[in-house]
Amino acid sequence: MMLHPSIAPRSRNSHPTAPAPNTRARRRSRVALLLALPFAVAQAQPSSCSSDGLEPPPTVLERFISADCAECWRDPATPSVDGRTWALDWVFSGAQGEDAPLSPVARPEANARAQAAGLRSGTAMPPRFDRFQSVLAAEFPQNPRRLRVAQGTAFGGYVGASIRYTPARDALAPLTAHLALIEIFPAGTEGSPVARALVRNVFTPNWSGRTAGPRPRWVRLDELRPLNIPEGAHPARLRVFGWVEDARGRIIDAALSACTP
Repeated sequence: MMLHPSIAPRSRNSHPTAPAPNTRARRRSRVALLLALPFAVAQAQPSSCSSDGLEPPPTVLERFISADCAECWRDPATPSVDGRTWALDWVFSGAQGEDAPLSPVARPEANARAQAAGLRSGTAMPPRFDRFQSVLAAEFPQNPRRLRVAQGTAFGGYVGASIRYTPARDALAPLTAHLALIEIFPAGTEGSPVARALVRNVFTPNWSGRTAGPRPRWVRLDELRPLNIPEGAHPARLRVFGWVEDARGRIIDAALSACTP
């Protein structure tokens, strides 16, 4: 079976040497991307994607597997999701480091996320499969939409992405926002029993919801930046997923980009 390049297990005896990057060309591409961002993200072009009109479900399910465990991708016990749930799939580094079969898609942010969820990672082999759920605030469906994410067209190895959030007055500060670049894999990809939303990149803005000082005030988050596309990822399958957590680590809002034809 021909493995998908973005999730293909890495040979322990193969350590290919990447060619030296063309620094000048990358700088030109980055500048061109930044110049194109306001048009690629903000305007409703056929190739643009945003969360506009897509109501979030009340539950976010985060699924974790170790990079050491290639068979976990095909585990029949993997929980599926329905229309009331969005899923995120995290691959975190295992004891084998870069020799782990799934190390090409492991993210350092996944280790911190797994530790926050109470999962073992690093040198200790985690359970074969584990997960946890974060439930959005019960009153969220009645609130006006406060979170918006959008993405532009892939260009020069990057995707222009934006996240915007207006805090509620009763939000529990400090707040933390995350913007993840995810790759959508249909069920059956490399034997996966469920559709997956694999986290490929994560950006956490430097924002807490309020200003510092004796008289803090709420500040809206409005961030626009390029996200690097990891090697092997298919641009057509990429989406952006954003979420905001309160001071207790609870997800209080989430948004997913959907592309218009």
